[in-house]
Amino acid sequence: MVSTESASANELLAVRAAELYYEENKTQDEIGAILRVTRWKVGRLLAQARERGIIRIEIVHPRARRLALERELGARFGLRDAIVVPAPVDEVELQARVAEAAADYLVSVRPVPRLLGVSWGRTLHQVAESLPVGWSTGVNVVQINGGVSLSKRPGTAASTAVMIAQKAGGQATLLPSPAILERLETKRAIEGDRTVGGVVQMARGAAAYLFSAGVADTSSVHVDSGYLTADDIAELRERGAVGDVIGRYITADGTIADPELDARTLGLGLEELRGATTAVLVIGGEAKHPIARAIVTHGLCSVIVTDEHTAHALLDDIDEPIAARHHDSISEGTSS
Repeated sequence: MVSTESASANELLAVRAAELYYEENKTQDEIGAILRVTRWKVGRLLAQARERGIIRIEIVHPRARRLALERELGARFGLRDAIVVPAPVDEVELQARVAEAAADYLVSVRPVPRLLGVSWGRTLHQVAESLPVGWSTGVNVVQINGGVSLSKRPGTAASTAVMIAQKAGGQATLLPSPAILERLETKRAIEGDRTVGGVVQMARGAAAYLFSAGVADTSSVHVDSGYLTADDIAELRERGAVGDVIGRYITADGTIADPELDARTLGLGLEELRGATTAVLVIGGEAKHPIARAIVTHGLCSVIVTDEHTAHALLDDIDEPIAARHHDSISEGTSS
């Protein structure tokens, strides 16, 4: 049995070895000579220092990833993949990092999804801007929900889809419709149009979906675009809405907050996301923790790209593992 005095001396030796290795850039052979131990003993001392938390290694590059959190998210929620980036103090920088990570993920996906379904909004526009020209070849893009702006502000829905497609040498097929119609009859008429219906049908056959989510407050792009008013948002919150995904406002339980509003919303629905082979959620920031939680806990994504604070919030909120969903590879079929 090792005495307390011996253990203390060994720990101090580990501290000294760590200082020499990490602060003075000594080799293990040099450290062995200084401390009068073998290089193998130095290796064990450095391993001991890491295990006991004497050494903490942090990779600070803005495109670094938190691999342990990624593994835990994947296991807890049955995700096919998880990408988690460090969270800077600045909210603007955080959104930029998440968007860059999503762009990096798209570049790395194999096999390449030849038909990519995309939503729209500020986050996805940042993803499009972050993608390098030539990020892939022959990728066609289709919009999965309406995005024609009703306000005087220019919308980004069309430009987002076009930019992603053009940078991959492909073409974009746009959904020429508002996201939310004022009257159900109008929505049904537009949806029944051969052109609009054809785009929606094409979207259902996409190999992968890329989308973000919005919060249920007046900062929503739906308010900016003229679809909803501040009063509409207040009513949605009273009904339990925590945010929207592909234009559909949901509660913490993953159910539609306002069925009447949802009936007037044009584009793919929640079931298409749940049944998709690859559904990539790009989300970050404290304000979006509730909607992120609703999405991952109710099977609305198979991949998440997020920041470490959001990842911790998701993991800390749930004690028991979620039953894993089975997600096949892109090559094994198209989304439903």
